[in-house]
Amino acid sequence: MKTLEKMILVCLLFISFGALAQTDKDNEILKDADRAKDTLIAKDSGLEKFFDTASGYAIFPNVGKGGLIVGGASGNGVLYENGKPVGMTGMKKLNIGLQAGGQAVTQVIFFETDAALAKFKEGNFEFSAEASAVILDEGKAAEANYDDGVVIFAMPKAGLMADASVGGQKFEYHPFK
Repeated sequence: MKTLEKMILVCLLFISFGALAQTDKDNEILKDADRAKDTLIAKDSGLEKFFDTASGYAIFPNVGKGGLIVGGASGNGVLYENGKPVGMTGMKKLNIGLQAGGQAVTQVIFFETDAALAKFKEGNFEFSAEASAVILDEGKAAEANYDDGVVIFAMPKAGLMADASVGGQKFEYHPFK
């Protein structure tokens, strides 16, 4: 085998292993998202109406947030359309202001209409600076309403941070092939 052929073979192997690793990571996030959905509904059964009637929703089972003056958050999730997973999504946030601490949360974003869901799927979706999430506790979901076709719920998992804002979050979307 010639040197060029060996190099091409090695490159193809690395690409193949990278694709397998991504699939394994996606599968783990899918499982985490299913568990997160069950946990969210157990925490507040009022969420069932959103899961049942939304055009789509994105579940981020593990969002890490932290900051001391400068803060950030990131997480990976799954986008569902009509209750079926259609792709993977990622979230990032960077902000400056009065904040301190660190926290892990589960976050779910519901899209009321097909138009709101389509806007998210276009990529480069972002919340306005004043957007915030409903902190989940029994009965809170029943009081929540959509704003511009979107409603966000967050359930703290661990840590302590005085910040329920989601403003400035930016999202990526990658459909399944």
